[in-house]
Amino acid sequence: MEKSANQSLVDYFKKNFNKGYSEDSLKFSLIRQQGYSRALVEKALEQAKKEIAMESPRRLVSEEKPEITITEEVEEQPKKGFFKRLFGLD
Repeated sequence: MEKSANQSLVDYFKKNFNKGYSEDSLKFSLIRQQGYSRALVEKALEQAKKEIAMESPRRLVSEEKPEITITEEVEEQPKKGFFKRLFGLD
């Protein structure tokens, strides 16, 4: 039963990490609110981190590289003050 419970916790961590939950909030929820042992939660967390790390390089390789575009910026001439324009000074 421990392996299936451990694997379900690993899946729980992976799913909720993808949703954006923090490690601490997930641990608190499992230990305090759902009654799992701290040791079991820690083991599952470490296993989830290992599995995520193994999947990450594959995701990075399969993603497309961004296209780089170069644009030229046109410098604007400094504006003349009101009186310089009015009297044609400069």
